[in-house]
Amino acid sequence: MADTPLKYDRYDHFLGMEASFREADWCLFGVPMDTTASFQPGSRFGPARIREASWALETYALEADRDLADLKLHDLGDLELPIGNLQESLARIGEAAYHLLELGKRFVAVGGEHLVTLPLVQAVVKRYPDLVVVHWDAHADLREEYLGQALSHATVLRRVCEWIQPGHLYQFGIRSATPDEVRYARRNHHFYPQEVLAPLRTCRAELEGRPIYLTIDVDVIDPAFMPGTGTPEPGGISAREALQALGVLRGLEVVAMDVVETMPAHDTSQRSALLAAKLIRDALAWIAGGTSEEGRER
Repeated sequence: MADTPLKYDRYDHFLGMEASFREADWCLFGVPMDTTASFQPGSRFGPARIREASWALETYALEADRDLADLKLHDLGDLELPIGNLQESLARIGEAAYHLLELGKRFVAVGGEHLVTLPLVQAVVKRYPDLVVVHWDAHADLREEYLGQALSHATVLRRVCEWIQPGHLYQFGIRSATPDEVRYARRNHHFYPQEVLAPLRTCRAELEGRPIYLTIDVDVIDPAFMPGTGTPEPGGISAREALQALGVLRGLEVVAMDVVETMPAHDTSQRSALLAAKLIRDALAWIAGGTSEEGRER
């Protein structure tokens, strides 16, 4: 019998990401860090489980009428981060993001805890000084400090505001915050609590023609649909609303994004990892590939 070369395990890359790095327009990489997790740690295992779960999906995103197999996408794997060394981890994350941008790539980063967004935005804003950050989350993440720490998953958007221009943060879906966070949000940027789809549609015109960084904390979705997350907050949006809201992004200049806080250990059904994978697939179908005329009839 003739020798047959071994093939790689398909789970070592995200569904449909078959392009080489050189030809790819968008790259995906995992950011397995959960150093500041304050309730339930384990989100550093999210990227691997999301990759594996992605293979339960089709490469074709029905509503966007776009197939990931037709796009130029590459999965770089996970960053190697020193567990417990927060400053070095943040430095490596920022360096990786900036390197991709310098090579003309756009990226989707998969967390990991939400603090990973800070070095990612820091890298992107160097290339796009007029950057707008669009933030979906259950929590405002606008604390000045949390448990005595300025760098935390609970302070990440407050730190991000120190890097972007005033009024360049749009927050959606927030249903948990301190009074100080709410006052800060209403005074300094665009704050849309409880919902995502309707207010995003309302303010879409304000976002046109502007470079956008999209950060999605999966706990924006109700724990009935997304139980596998570090800080679940009842009363969130449905999985359906989250997926529909991605379609509103069609035609906007999303230059980078992240999906964070998936924690697979607390969801043995794998539906959380599967939903996170579908968010990534559909987001890329809408923002990386556009849509056909048929797909625009929504």
